[in-house]
Amino acid sequence: MGRLVRGLAPLLLALVLISCGLGSNATTPPPGGSVGSDALSQGLAAHTAGRLDEAISLYFQALSKDPTNKFALFNLGQIEHTKNHLVAAEAWYRLALQSDNTMPSALYNLALVRQAVGDSIESASLLRSLIKVDPNNALAHYNLGIALRSLGQNADATSEFATAQRLDSRLVAPTGSPARPSPTR
Repeated sequence: MGRLVRGLAPLLLALVLISCGLGSNATTPPPGGSVGSDALSQGLAAHTAGRLDEAISLYFQALSKDPTNKFALFNLGQIEHTKNHLVAAEAWYRLALQSDNTMPSALYNLALVRQAVGDSIESASLLRSLIKVDPNNALAHYNLGIALRSLGQNADATSEFATAQRLDSRLVAPTGSPARPSPTR
């Protein structure tokens, strides 16, 4: 049981960081952008205020006007993610990435979902893609370290944790022995 708790600790830390505002939360379009529809703006306000049902309805309104609105798609994924509806969250994040395959928040949150369901390989790949777009993203480096550690790539994981801590001193590598790959069943 102790190993299970130690193994889950990095994932729980990542989720805590998201909920504390250090991760990728609801995404808004850039000011003056062509995406700034009223429904999207109102949806973001409702989302931020915790009125999730209203936000969902408004994001769907925005999508009825622009079915490829990456911000509405991402924010729907983020709502599902916070409800721990990982399959739905993944679907929304993937749709956002179809609209913009370099959208940092969608890459990051999809990587967290893939790690949460045990797919460290795809999680690492997504985080590497994010780091190409945003090389100074401390949380991306930290979570890449977690993914690599779970794959048994401990030297690379240590390097990613060091980079994360250099970029954000609040991030400290998880303690305990490095994770070993679990046997195939």
